[in-house]
Amino acid sequence: MESTKSKPRDATGSDLSEQIKAATKDIHVRAENTQLMLNYQKGQITQTQYKLLLCSLYEIYRALEEELDRNTDHPAVQPIYFPQELARLESLELDLEHFFGPHWRKRVTVPAATHRYTQRLREIGKNSPDLLVAHAYTRYLGDLSGGQVLGKITQKSLGLSGNKGVLFFSFPGVTSPNRFKQLYRSRMNSIELTEQQRWEVLDEATRAFEFNIEVFDDLQKMLSITGEASSDKGNDAATKTESKTFSSSPVLQFALGVGITLATVGMGVYAF
Repeated sequence: MESTKSKPRDATGSDLSEQIKAATKDIHVRAENTQLMLNYQKGQITQTQYKLLLCSLYEIYRALEEELDRNTDHPAVQPIYFPQELARLESLELDLEHFFGPHWRKRVTVPAATHRYTQRLREIGKNSPDLLVAHAYTRYLGDLSGGQVLGKITQKSLGLSGNKGVLFFSFPGVTSPNRFKQLYRSRMNSIELTEQQRWEVLDEATRAFEFNIEVFDDLQKMLSITGEASSDKGNDAATKTESKTFSSSPVLQFALGVGITLATVGMGVYAF
């Protein structure tokens, strides 16, 4: 995936958080207007969609958080390392257990796009840890911004009660999202980067949005092929049929290969 973003004239003239916002402005608008994003905001999400999303998010956050843990002492990672407040992996594991049962790990299906994204995270975690800043910022602050809204949309759409199945959207370690986001931006802006390193972080943030747009569109295509977009939202009979179709349908398996990484989950990312 090649970025089309041109190098800024001066990558050191303002705060990194503001530069990311400016660098991703146009692609941000594109991401907001994908069909899948618009459907999610309307509450048009099925249980199959959501379960597929959780599977991908689990693999993505496992890669991201393992790489952050591995690089916690790196000078670019240490300032924005907040595992107690932000880590999503445990919540995703509980959500997956809610839908798939105690043996959920055996039922996680991960499409090609998820592999591509996790491979990228592993690559930069090993070779360029400073680029993890771009992914952590867009993902965590996006989820934190849109978590409550998206959680309520998901609950209503799927008929869920309490926090069961939607723990991913909750941040119990953050008492004030707005104050925490200010702290996070301040810590990120304090990271010392050369002009070249800063440009590379900006480019990586754009790449993260590009990943998102591609998988949003591909998931929508998959749903159109299978007819899932108009299916029942998850009664008992549909759930039983769904687990069988999920593993055996050649059409669905083909479409899954195209990818569904729904990175940063819905419009949450676009509120940071």
